[in-house]
Amino acid sequence: MAIVLMATFPFWGYAQETDSISPNKTGRIIGIAIPAAMITYGTISLGNNGLRQFDYAVRDDLLEDNALWNKKWDDYLMFSPAVAAFGMKLCGVQSIHQTKDMVILYTLSNVLNLGIVGGTKFIVCRKRPDNHSGYQSFPSGHTAAAFAAAEFLHQEYKNQSVWISADGYSMASLIGVSRIYNNKHWISDVVAGAGIGILSTKAVYWVYPCLQRTVDKKGKETNAVILPSYDQGNWEVNFSCSF
Repeated sequence: MAIVLMATFPFWGYAQETDSISPNKTGRIIGIAIPAAMITYGTISLGNNGLRQFDYAVRDDLLEDNALWNKKWDDYLMFSPAVAAFGMKLCGVQSIHQTKDMVILYTLSNVLNLGIVGGTKFIVCRKRPDNHSGYQSFPSGHTAAAFAAAEFLHQEYKNQSVWISADGYSMASLIGVSRIYNNKHWISDVVAGAGIGILSTKAVYWVYPCLQRTVDKKGKETNAVILPSYDQGNWEVNFSCSF
């Protein structure tokens, strides 16, 4: 049920943003409240309460059917919504920003997202559900990366078709489901990761106009390079930007 909400709630909130009947301000509030609620859900689960017991119940139910476990495709597909965004740009589909700005926006989103996820993992030290993969369970980094990419896709193409956003969030939700089926994360890890990914990208899109104005005042060009890498089970995004 919670996985379904991950896909439908953000999508519903963003639909409100483009609804001519609802004020834009209301849509923005909904768009913020939903991922914030996801993060709150995960935070509450850190205690010994009903949400934590739900984590165990889901894990125990999945132990009975592990056909999808130990699959590695989620390591590679978590960035697929972003790949789709840049692919459509190359094919001539009109996006909100130019390619250079898209690279900067997506890179900054990942930098912020990785910083929040990495810091939280270090502080919380929650043990993974498989009991032998370490203490970096909360929140789910794969899910956060997938939803950051899905939000990026939505921000760039929300004026084109609502189904583009729907497809991006469906893929991100599938990544979240796979992390639970692979027994690497509790469901609360995944829900919180989704919220962090969404808000990370949103935050970057909020502040980017200010960064653009600052650069324009200096009269300098901006050069940015993004170099994703994968090493020993961990994804890294190396970012170099000169103003």
